Amino acid sequence: MHIFPRFDTADQAHAARLVRANPFALVISSVAGVPVATHVPVIVESGGEPGFVGATLLGHMARANPQWRTWEPATQVLVIFSGPHGYVSPTSYAVEPAAPTWDYAAVHLTGTVEPYPDPLDVVERTVETLESPRTPSWRPGPASREYFARIVSGVAAFRVRVTAEQSMFKLSQDMDDDRRARVHRDAHPELARLMNEVDPR
Repeated sequence: MHIFPRFDTADQAHAARLVRANPFALVISSVAGVPVATHVPVIVESGGEPGFVGATLLGHMARANPQWRTWEPATQVLVIFSGPHGYVSPTSYAVEPAAPTWDYAAVHLTGTVEPYPDPLDVVERTVETLESPRTPSWRPGPASREYFARIVSGVAAFRVRVTAEQSMFKLSQDMDDDRRARVHRDAHPELARLMNEVDPR
């Protein structure tokens, strides 16, 4: 990912929060020089704060998906987490000249991928991670756990050991206070919240 220095955040906690809050990731690998990508839930197994280098991620995908079968030992994958984003119309600026743009936040984690021997464990840990912030949260009862055990044969689980991290938070930091305030006013609530978090003015 090309990162413009003015949109690179010095606080790695922003990246950690984005990854944990947006676990539906894009996992990209290469097969004979051709990129292959799958959208799957990916959770943080360990690490991630202050930075993701050395952290481990857990994910799972359908066993019918051929992507995971191409992962030889030490295969490199790119895992992309996307946060709030939105089109910025020049109508927000109320000045001329102007040009439209797009505000967004993304974290790219590169690492080596390996099969995880217990898909049921990954599925259950993913459910626990995603249910924990919910009120009320759901926990699988005996019947659901039995159902999980029956269908998990259709799941392939994996672990990624993160070796590199990139992030960019392009949130109108390059605008003067008045124009940025106008963009903030018109932004989607989640994008506006992130603008406040990354560059409070």
